[in-house]
Formats: sequence, structure tokens, C-alpha cells
Amino acid sequence: MAHNATIQLFLVLGIIVLAAKTAGYASSRLGQPAVLGELLIGILLGPSVLNILGWQPFADLHLGETIQQLAEIGVLLLMFSAGLEVRLDDLRRVGRVAVYSGGLGVVAPVLMATPAALLAGYNLEAALFIGMAMAATSVSISAQTMLELGVLRAKEGLALLGAAVIDDILAIILLSVLVAISVTGGGLAEVIGVIVRLVVFVAVATAAGWFVLPWLENRVAQLSISSGTLALAISAALLFGWAAETLGGMAAITGAFIAGLGLGRTHGDARHTIEIGLHGLNYALLVPIFFVSIGLRTDLHQLALSDMPFALLLLALAVASKIIGSGGGARLGGFDGRSGLRVGVGMVSRGEVGLIIGSVGLQYGLIPADVFPQIVLVILVTTLITPPMVRWAFRQPKLNPAVAVAYGEE
Repeated sequence: MAHNATIQLFLVLGIIVLAAKTAGYASSRLGQPAVLGELLIGILLGPSVLNILGWQPFADLHLGETIQQLAEIGVLLLMFSAGLEVRLDDLRRVGRVAVYSGGLGVVAPVLMATPAALLAGYNLEAALFIGMAMAATSVSISAQTMLELGVLRAKEGLALLGAAVIDDILAIILLSVLVAISVTGGGLAEVIGVIVRLVVFVAVATAAGWFVLPWLENRVAQLSISSGTLALAISAALLFGWAAETLGGMAAITGAFIAGLGLGRTHGDARHTIEIGLHGLNYALLVPIFFVSIGLRTDLHQLALSDMPFALLLLALAVASKIIGSGGGARLGGFDGRSGLRVGVGMVSRGEVGLIIGSVGLQYGLIPADVFPQIVLVILVTTLITPPMVRWAFRQPKLNPAVAVAYGEE
């Protein structure tokens, strides 16, 4: 007989997956991305409404921790799949756009949110951390929406993925520097050490992903190992994710994305096997758990009414700063206005990276306890609004007859 906690885990996972797929289908029928429905059902099931993990069958079993661990595997494999869809040569073609978009996508939120926090009465340390939380970007949801729309390998999708890597590197550098100065009192040598560590990891991981992983995968594909190619791909995503956090000091999803980039160079049959296998594993189980888990971790009751004005201001700045910063950076890199807007909109979602930064600030006492629920609200709302905003940004404009004829569309 299975342990009671295991049996209850079976029950709650069955509820989560069934509810997520049902809500995703309903969202699709309404013309919205499936992920929007999965996010909303997470809020419904979470402490903000139904709080299913607090029900008697699930109480005191620590099921939330297990669900969160499965969700983290899900987002890791989701970003690995996004990397698998992309070619490094394609990223190089949008390299300048990615650098400008990712760089300004960090600078603009910090410059816009930090003064607002200072004016709201927070000290400089807390204000900087609030700005840092607004600077973070998680493109897993944007990438999923673009996959649904079939535009992830369009120039805007490639620029978005490249910009996200730059954004993550810069955000983690600034976070590490701020913690080093505020908590440990680290000097210039420690700050330089953090930067060197990040740069070295990205260089080594990219080289390993580019040269070693395809060689290994192509060799494993020739051996009689049951699902060997898929097993190696999953292992690579997990190990690169571990290395990114443990050795590189950056988000695990960046390591998984780099691994996906490398394995995208494998021979056609092996790569196709990986894509088919991951698609089933991701979308039948892990990705629904990830999207629902966002709502399961969010308790909107913790947000006091008096906090709402500043929270709404943060939300407005969070959206505007990414569109202005990342979108403006894309235009500076050579994109036109529509393409720049698409990149900026795709960078709006904060996701788990913003939660990580907010959690670090709370852990070290760098932000007051009342700020964290506001950051969570901003992360949640930006995560919810990003899928429909991405779909809107990629809509095809209706041309008047004269323009349509000129472009050969009539």
C-alpha cells in the first residue's frame, strides 16, 4: 500500500492536470492562448479562492512542496524545448537586437521603479530591490504562446529569447552585486568575482552545449538503449540547469535553454525523437503543473487595501518599462516599430525570476514584508496579461484595399 501522502499526491495532481487542460481548452475556444486558462484555473484552485491544498485530504502533507518541485522541472524542460527550437546562427542574426533589448529591458525598469519606490517612502536599499524585481523577465510563458502561434522562430521570437538571456545575466549580476554590498559588505574584488563567474559559466556552458552535447546525442542514438536520446536530453536540461544556479549563480532556466540550443544541432532523427518525447511529457503533465502552480503559490488576501495604489503603480511601470526599454532596444538594434513592440510585449511577464529576486530580498531583509505581496501581484498580473498581449501584438493588420493590392494580398 502506498503512503497516504503519495495517494493524496495522485489525487491532487489528477485534479490539477485535468483542470488545467479543461481550462486551457476553454481558453482556446475563446480565442486566447491555452496558458491563460491554465494560469486562471491556478488562481481559482489556490489560496486566493478555493485553496485546495488546505482541504482536509491534503492538509499537513506538504504536497505544495512536491508540486512546486515538479513545476520547476516543468519550466526547466519548457525552456529547454524553446532552446531546441532555435538555431544559434538565427540568434546571431538578431544578436545586436537581443543585446540592446535585453540591456535596456533591465535598465528601464530599474530607472522607472526605483524613484517611484523612493517617493512612496521606501529607503534606497528597498527601492533598488523593488526596481530589480521589476527588471527580471521570464519568457517561458511568452515562448509558449509564440509556440502556439507558430512564430517562435520568427525574428521577433528569436530576438525575445536572446534578449531574455541578456536580461537574465544582467539582472543576476545586479542582484548579486546588491546582495554582496548590502549583506556581506563585499568590496570591488567580490563584485568583479561575481561578474567573472557569470561570464565564464556562460562561455563554458555554451561551448559544452555546442560541441559536446550533439556529439554525445548522436552517439547515443546509434546504441540500443530504450529512449536513450530522450533520456540524455532530459539529463542535459537538468544538469545544465543545476550548473547554471550552482556554478554560474544564475537562473536554472538559462542553463536549460543553453542545453536546448546545443542539442538543436543533433541529426534530424535524434532531434525529432527528442521533440516528440518532450512534447508529450511537457504538455501532458509538467507544463500544466507549472502554470497552475503560480496560482497555488499566490494568496491575494495578503495584499492590504492600503497597498493597492503603490501595487497598481508598480504594475503600470512594470508593463510600460519593458515595452519602452526592451521594445525601444529592439528598435535601436534595427527592428521596425511593430517588431519592436512585439519584443517589448513578449518581455512583460516576470514569472519565476521576479519571484526569486523578491524572495532573496525578503530573505535578507532588504525589502519590508509588506512589499513582497505587491511584487507577487505584479508578477501574477504581468504573467496573466502577457499571453493575450502577445497574441494581440502578432495579429495581422487589416489592410485597406489599395495597400493590400500593393502588397499582393488581394
